[in-house]
Amino acid sequence: MSDADRRDGSLFIVLEGGDGAGKTTQVALLSAWFDALGLAHVSTREPGGTPVGEAIRSIVLAGPEMDMPAESELMLILAARAAFIRDVVRPALEDGHLVLADRFSLSTMAYQGYGRGLDLDQVREAISIATGGLSPDLYLVLDLPAAEGEERQKHDGAEPDRIEAAGRSFRDAVREAYLELAASEPGVEVVSARGTPEDVHSRIKARLAARFPGTFPDRV
Repeated sequence: MSDADRRDGSLFIVLEGGDGAGKTTQVALLSAWFDALGLAHVSTREPGGTPVGEAIRSIVLAGPEMDMPAESELMLILAARAAFIRDVVRPALEDGHLVLADRFSLSTMAYQGYGRGLDLDQVREAISIATGGLSPDLYLVLDLPAAEGEERQKHDGAEPDRIEAAGRSFRDAVREAYLELAASEPGVEVVSARGTPEDVHSRIKARLAARFPGTFPDRV
């Protein structure tokens, strides 16, 4: 999407990070903050956000008993993303709204590229086809050691999905991937996910205020 296609005030912000880092909680807190600020926004998740995406999500995140080739996993996620871009992200940005997403393309590079061992250049090319070249204005990576994320999920009593059940070495690889991508990709910042949800929320708000002072107040 070119700048000409976007109305003033539109932003595309994505929260990323390993499983158990608290993305879903932080998306909810940010959405409430945006409401308080009077910012028109769409809060969504990936894969998902559309009927097609939610149907695909149920397959991708099936129980650990489903044996799926990494290439199939990648293609399913990107099929969901193409619908997500067409039906959710582009219309919202064209209307001048802020889009807040739980995961996007950085996850694909971290999980399917680094984690599953697929060729990263080929993953990037496939992502470009699915997104039409659209990238977020900012990725915020919630960083948490894999062991801590796993313990959080156990404490919450959630059963691991197929990807979460891939094991500690996979989780460690994904965390390292995010840190490497944050150091090499434009528009990616790392935020510590340690502490209470309120602690993390304050860090995120400070980053947004520093990055987009015309949209977010500097006193957060």
